[in-house]
Amino acid sequence: MSLLPVAEALARMLDGIEPTGTETVPIIEAAGRVVASPLAALRTQPPWATSAMDGYAVRGEDVTSPAQLSVIGQSAAGHAFGGEVGEGEAVRIFTGAPLPAGADTIVMQENVETDGTTIRVPATARGRFVRPRGLDFSAGDELVPAGTRLGAATLALAAAMGHAQVPVRRKPRFAILATGDELVLPGEEAGPDQIVASNNYGVAAMVCAAGAAATDLGIAPDDKAEIATRLNEGIDAQADVIVTTGGASVGDHDLVQPVLKELGVEIGFWKVAMRPGKPLMMGRRGRQVFIGLPGNPVSALVCTRIFLVPMARALLGLPATESLLEAELGADLAENDQRQDHLRATLEDHGGRLVAAPFSRQDSSMLATLARSHALIVRPPHAPAAKAGTPCHYLPLEPGC
Repeated sequence: MSLLPVAEALARMLDGIEPTGTETVPIIEAAGRVVASPLAALRTQPPWATSAMDGYAVRGEDVTSPAQLSVIGQSAAGHAFGGEVGEGEAVRIFTGAPLPAGADTIVMQENVETDGTTIRVPATARGRFVRPRGLDFSAGDELVPAGTRLGAATLALAAAMGHAQVPVRRKPRFAILATGDELVLPGEEAGPDQIVASNNYGVAAMVCAAGAAATDLGIAPDDKAEIATRLNEGIDAQADVIVTTGGASVGDHDLVQPVLKELGVEIGFWKVAMRPGKPLMMGRRGRQVFIGLPGNPVSALVCTRIFLVPMARALLGLPATESLLEAELGADLAENDQRQDHLRATLEDHGGRLVAAPFSRQDSSMLATLARSHALIVRPPHAPAAKAGTPCHYLPLEPGC
């Protein structure tokens, strides 16, 4: 089987993906969720004209020149003045309080002289420091479009609009299985020929950052029956995407592909023209997608960034693909071969110039290097040699959703 270009592999993965269904959650639980249908304001904000300053509410015609006014009461947030401001009168008012009937102007308290019941005010422009009714929004305004991922500002806006419950996309379910006799869990004692499993935790963290939910299926040894049992757990849990790490090649101990075939999974492709991450596999059974990631830690996480993050976004109804960003190359690079390269790199601001500096060693087992990286410099197949200082394209390592 020939190597599949990265763009074609991603297109095949995304082909036929439909957004998850809708569920309604309390707004306190909606942070980071994707709105499934537009949210319209259920109320007007502010619901009445309010003061933008601490001071005195007056009639504009009374303060066209310096004036002396009688204080007849006060208005505070949650405690409006119940009367009406007449000629020569003023009401003590606080920021956010409703403007009393008859008043249309606020005089700042710093500009007022008072003896408690009478104030002396300077000439003030009519309408000064008044927030009109509906300044922020009016009932019926659609302010949060479908497909919005709720951050702090949009979540606060939805609450101010009066929404106690929010319709959101169900989080895509990713079930993740690590495979290999050589793996032990963190905290367990490793044998002389074993290592600590890390891929499943990194993959879960990245897809969750993209808005998905992850289920850990644990570690399966190199045993077909055990692998099948764990995979069936993901199938029975109705995971949208079932991910394996390791065992996706064709060696004597690479058992994932034959087990998937026995479970009725139709293999869509295997081997992608990329580095790191060549032994990537994809298959389908019904609506469930099966992804076999390489076992090398960096390869697994780079493949997660390139393929699984877009899949999570597509399942949430968001644009799946991202445009590459541009920076200045921080080191000379040799000519590339037939595979698309993803070089781990730092990003630094050099006097207004964003410089992407690739690490000199790009071994696909080096998690410490990946953890110090900010970006993946993306080089297409057969890219010519490039000099430091020339433009390059990169993808942020952490998904921005």
